[in-house]
Amino acid sequence: MNKPKTRPQHRLVQLYQGWLAPVVQQMNHLPYSPLAFLARFSIAAVFWQSGQTKVQGFAINIISGTYQLGWPHLADGVVDLFESEYHLPLLPPELAATLAALGEHVLPVFILLGLATRWSALALLGMTLVIQWFVYPSAYATHGVWASVLLLLISQGPGKWSVDQWLDARFN
Repeated sequence: MNKPKTRPQHRLVQLYQGWLAPVVQQMNHLPYSPLAFLARFSIAAVFWQSGQTKVQGFAINIISGTYQLGWPHLADGVVDLFESEYHLPLLPPELAATLAALGEHVLPVFILLGLATRWSALALLGMTLVIQWFVYPSAYATHGVWASVLLLLISQGPGKWSVDQWLDARFN
């Protein structure tokens, strides 16, 4: 009686089944909340730092330890930047600069706290798309990363370490 021919398993398959598959299985059990917090912190930092370049009189950088608590106003040259380089349609440069500076300060705080997270992430996604289409179209790799993080927060929410979760548990 002839034994059916079996192909010897390839070393890569053996490696995957013996070592990689269990690692991948463990990755399926990573808790979402710490990952969501890292995503929230990271994307908030990106927009906050951008917003800080647009204002004077108010500076907070917890990493460098820079603090200036005053009344913020648009930095010199910011309106000119919106007028000469950014070329946003429909909005006058003064309004666009003010809205960008305001959005890049308020929305990151909301995201970091996990407050109105999905709405804040949606607003920052809209800002990201405007930047991609009208301001820096060649920076699609960077904007793709931002969009991915924001879409994760929009679709999955802020995680358990958030004001949204606390409010949901308290009132529902």
